[in-house]
Amino acid sequence: MKSPESSGPTALPQAVSPGSTPAVDSAPTLNSVPSAGRASSLEGAQAARRAWTVAALTLLALVAGAAFRSTTGALLEPLESEFGWTRSATSGAVAANLVVYGLTAPFAAAAMERFGVKRVVAGGLLLTAAGSALTTVMSELWQLWILWGAFIGAGTGVMALVFGSIVANRWFAARRGLVMGLFSGANACGQLIFLPLIVHLAHSPGWRAAALAVAFVAALAVPLWLLGFADRPQDLGLRPYGENPDDPQPDPVPSPVPAWKLAVVVLREAACRRVFWILAFTFFVCGWSTNGLVQTHFIPAAHDHGMPATTAAGLLAIIGVFDIAGTVLSGWLTDRFDPALLLVAYYGLRGLSLLFINTMLAPAIEPPLWIFIVFYGLDWVATVPPTVALCREHFGIQRAGIVFGWVFAAHMVGAGIASTAAGWIRESTGSYALAWMSAAVLCGVAALSLCVIRSPGRRLPPGRPPGDAAGT
Repeated sequence: MKSPESSGPTALPQAVSPGSTPAVDSAPTLNSVPSAGRASSLEGAQAARRAWTVAALTLLALVAGAAFRSTTGALLEPLESEFGWTRSATSGAVAANLVVYGLTAPFAAAAMERFGVKRVVAGGLLLTAAGSALTTVMSELWQLWILWGAFIGAGTGVMALVFGSIVANRWFAARRGLVMGLFSGANACGQLIFLPLIVHLAHSPGWRAAALAVAFVAALAVPLWLLGFADRPQDLGLRPYGENPDDPQPDPVPSPVPAWKLAVVVLREAACRRVFWILAFTFFVCGWSTNGLVQTHFIPAAHDHGMPATTAAGLLAIIGVFDIAGTVLSGWLTDRFDPALLLVAYYGLRGLSLLFINTMLAPAIEPPLWIFIVFYGLDWVATVPPTVALCREHFGIQRAGIVFGWVFAAHMVGAGIASTAAGWIRESTGSYALAWMSAAVLCGVAALSLCVIRSPGRRLPPGRPPGDAAGT
């Protein structure tokens, strides 16, 4: 019922002037209630359709970005063969790529808050296309470092999982964990499933054909991305998927603070919290044990044991297939259980699997290696959904993307160090055994460190997203 207007503490009825029509109470009629319900239902359906469309475009961008970045590991041996470069030299270029890729993430997240996701990702695609195309005319090692590091590292860093976390937080109020699981699976899919194709191109027409293919696809994706993506549901007059209509809408106005300064300010605030350093360390270990070690060195390590490179690349692709299932399941679990406890299990089991991989590699694929491939695939980036959830729970939704950007930077610094260290271990000892063992130990330490994290406040019932608690 409409409240009467008043100018004082007590509301008085409005007077009706002569000749005027008395005000009619605007209480809902029998016909208006169903109409309002239908309108709300239609708006919810439109929001859901648009949110999942944006999620699909984001998923494709994550697949593409990861595939572009993974070409570096696939081209190591062809480049060494043509230019006479050593494994430590090319591993150093891969390390530069991984570190720049990671360090780009927090600044890219801040730039997305300032300039919009659509424009920043389009710029990343163009930078990747330029870097990949220019590798075909390089002749010196320093050029490889610049092109793989500055160009491809920064370009694909814009399309890293931090970008996916921002989209999930903006467009989804429900099922955020599941969406991040899908995005994480897409990232691993791009890293691993396309490796056999890239290796085939590198060994048949030549590595330049593989580089040009990446450049062409990245450039072609730009107009498709600009036409289909939307930065925020509020830009289209919609609410995030699953949001209660009574919940207040966040202010979509971009921050006037420069992107680089915003990233640094958020880092300074987060660095005062113990939970940030635990998340950064554990994700450092995640990067060490996946992108830096297994993704970069599994193919040459398997080749050391007599396995053909194409077979080893196929095994990495199978890891990618199982990773899709693992990360989606991890996202589903993150919506229902304590993410810190999930991470304890993930890192502990990963460490156990790495203890035995060196004894499983052989010229032919034996049953124990299949067990490792399936298990490691399920665990590959299952760590992402619970890590994103902890960032959101402890630092709030407005800062979660940038905080996760810094945590992700630690992930890729770990990957870069592992890439270099494993190459040095291989050259010094003639084997990767010590590299596998050190990664296993680090995973065990990561699992133990997570035991002290507690989610701020009570966990919500199944199917409900975690709230915006700041944590302590």
